Amino acid sequence: MSGSGNIPMTPSGLRKLKAELKHLQTVERGKISREIEVARAHGDLRENAEYHAAKEKQSHIEGRILDLNDWIARAEVIDPSKLGGEKVVFGATVDLLDVESDKTVTYRLVGELEADLKKRWIAVTSPVARALIGKKVGDIATVQSPGGTREYEVQEVRFEDPQDEAPAEG
Repeated sequence: MSGSGNIPMTPSGLRKLKAELKHLQTVERGKISREIEVARAHGDLRENAEYHAAKEKQSHIEGRILDLNDWIARAEVIDPSKLGGEKVVFGATVDLLDVESDKTVTYRLVGELEADLKKRWIAVTSPVARALIGKKVGDIATVQSPGGTREYEVQEVRFEDPQDEAPAEG
């Protein structure tokens, strides 16, 4: 996801990107330099699989650092807790009733870089999110899914910026 234009994200999404960037720059960069030095000491670089693996990993880390810097520079931070209103927009947390199964499901509309299905954070560009944008409580959102058409009734729209879980150590 590189290119031009702003990237909408929540404050917690931006914090996560900055934390990853700092970790790559302060921890991973040094670690991979040491791995390369150790591998280089093992002699002939043409046949040195460790060296090539380490160089490839280094290239991956540097690429990720470039991407993160780019995304952070283009971040358009939208704080859901400062939003309001009745309509579903970026950053909203939405409770939906699946009309067919009569089950309730909650989604949060976030930037593409923040989407996390385990947390039910969906990219604002996803089919479900696109069907929800602009809807109000009581509206029916129709979503085309691989399994056919699903209908969701919007039950509640709220705006909150959940605090991140503590970053994983490691």
